Amino acid sequence: MTGCSTVARRIEQKSAAFNSLDLPTQTRLRQGTVAVGDTTDMVYIAIGRPDRVRDSATTASHNQTWVYTFHWEEYEGSRFLGHRRHAYFSPRTQNWQIYYEPVRAEVYRDREEEYMRVLFQEGKVTAIEQTKTR
Repeated sequence: MTGCSTVARRIEQKSAAFNSLDLPTQTRLRQGTVAVGDTTDMVYIAIGRPDRVRDSATTASHNQTWVYTFHWEEYEGSRFLGHRRHAYFSPRTQNWQIYYEPVRAEVYRDREEEYMRVLFQEGKVTAIEQTKTR
């Protein structure tokens, strides 16, 4: 996966922001938990870079939504692609023999499901929306 990072790596990248926090907040971020009032740096340290960012602006403020998603491939079966032709010389009949072999391919579909949105207003978390697991 490109762009993968660990909490330790993200703390290193944002060390100034992380070191300015109190110990309970540092512990919470190390555990991957975000809270209302956190800054963008704090959210990045805790859960990493979002998959999508949505910006919006009103006359009163600048808003941003960070969207996090799961990605996986789903198996959909196999698909017939055609035939592959094979030719060989038969020493018994002294002729070239041709036979056709069916060719199939496994089919997978890329899937994505949103599991969290973090809403910022003027750089601070104002809401956290999470999908409930069944």
